[in-house]
Amino acid sequence: MAHETIRVSPCVASCVDDQKNKIYLEVELPGVDKEGIKLTVHEDSFYLTAARRDGYMEYSTSYALCCPVKAEEARAKYENGLLKIELPFKEALEGAVNIAVE
Repeated sequence: MAHETIRVSPCVASCVDDQKNKIYLEVELPGVDKEGIKLTVHEDSFYLTAARRDGYMEYSTSYALCCPVKAEEARAKYENGLLKIELPFKEALEGAVNIAVE
């Protein structure tokens, strides 16, 4: 008999470094293999899914960030059930475009 996978939201903690250059996230994912983690980072948010080894539960969450980040420079490390994510903030006007006024 097939079982239904239960989806739960993992615990997520965040803090900004003292220089206010980066945001650090910690996501609790016990019972997950590193290869089973799917993490997508955008400028203003991230999305994560991770299936537990037992097949009965899947972690799933999306998280809005306080400020725009450089998604392409994100770093993540998974160890002992804890995913640590480091995201550098964009400069205040990085990516701003000057618009000609007619």
